[in-house]
Amino acid sequence: MKFKPTYQIIFFFALFVSNQIVAQEIKGDSISNPMDELGQVKDEFQEHFFEALKQKGIENYDLALTALHKAEKAANSEKNKAVVHFEMGKNHTYLKQYVAAETNFNKVLQSQGDRLDVLEQLYELYHQQKNYEKSIPLVQRLIAFDEDYKEDLANLYTLTKQYDKALSLLDELDLSWGESDIRNALRAQIYRATGNTDGAIENLEEKIDDNPKNEREYLNLIFLYSEQGNEEKAYETAKNLLKNNPQSQLVHLALYKFYLDDNKPLQAVKSMNIVFNTSQVDQETKYKVLGDFIHFVNNNPSYESHLTEIVANFAEDNKRVYEKLGDYYAANNRKEDALMAYEKGILVNPDNFNLLKNTLLFQIDLKKFEAAQKLSSQGLEIFPAQALLYLLNGVANNALGNHSDAIESLESGLDFIFENPKMEQDFYNQLAIAYESQGNSKKEKMYLEKAAAIKLPN
Repeated sequence: MKFKPTYQIIFFFALFVSNQIVAQEIKGDSISNPMDELGQVKDEFQEHFFEALKQKGIENYDLALTALHKAEKAANSEKNKAVVHFEMGKNHTYLKQYVAAETNFNKVLQSQGDRLDVLEQLYELYHQQKNYEKSIPLVQRLIAFDEDYKEDLANLYTLTKQYDKALSLLDELDLSWGESDIRNALRAQIYRATGNTDGAIENLEEKIDDNPKNEREYLNLIFLYSEQGNEEKAYETAKNLLKNNPQSQLVHLALYKFYLDDNKPLQAVKSMNIVFNTSQVDQETKYKVLGDFIHFVNNNPSYESHLTEIVANFAEDNKRVYEKLGDYYAANNRKEDALMAYEKGILVNPDNFNLLKNTLLFQIDLKKFEAAQKLSSQGLEIFPAQALLYLLNGVANNALGNHSDAIESLESGLDFIFENPKMEQDFYNQLAIAYESQGNSKKEKMYLEKAAAIKLPN
């Protein structure tokens, strides 16, 4: 289920300002928000409304509702009442009083028209109740704000056994957005639920006979044959699609695997490059394709040059490619190559903690301490609560003779260790090394004793 974070405008702050100031603020805004135009209201309304917000903030939802009922009586406009009803709906939802919550959200929609924040709250309400029938028309209204909700609609059609509508919408989305593993999984779920795969295959074959150029019907047929485990028929169908529609790009999403299985790696590489360069396939699926080829190269090392070629072609707009390549080298114990790939990856993807961790571990393992010290310091600016980064920074500084910096980093990092006795022991051992190098035998002994006192699980 898709729920976008809704950064709702805190419209009630308008209560504190005059009509003139509110008007000035709205004038400078390109989007008019009727709930921002509360204007001047009575102190009584303010008092009760803010009391409700306070009580909701400390999870006293019943008291919040009591205050909201008082605010509703004091409200002097439909807009003020809409604000109150919206808050009532949220508090009733927290209390699982779903009928009352729905009533209040609908009051807002009736008075203010369709609003994204209210529609999303009502969708969340229906989701909690697993009320898929009511969700469908609501999601159709949400699509007007964000077409990503079409995937939710396809899922809702499936949950309500409206399989033809679901399949039709999935085909439409694949045509507009490209192939997706998630949508393929939903399609497979539908075929399993109907239990009529043979009938679906026969229907698709008839459609292809009527229109041999229809790419989508071929792709669905390939998918169904693959689901049945009939790889021979799936391969044959893919080749027929390529023959009848040589410009098809999506067919290569199936062909590359068939070529690999058929020991035709050069044709597989050609198909994969088409997949990587098309906008009709989403990024996650492309990474899966890359992973399949890496697995192939693991078993057939003579084709590694083709892997390097694919990575070079794919890497420009895809941040995770070098991480995948580094993982391949790491699995084959080629540490220098792995580090080179990881370092290229971290340059374009510094927010990837797993990639950062692997890069630092290989830098330290290969005694690239200056690089590790610099990278761990940069990493701590992004991930200031990750104990491992403090430890690796301390290790690098100790190796470089920067013992004071090592102590500062290690002692700071101790606060972030959580239920990890091995890491805690490593911190103490590194602190002992740092204090020994400074000639502080008292603290060296203290940290060695702390390290020795930790009992590690077997």
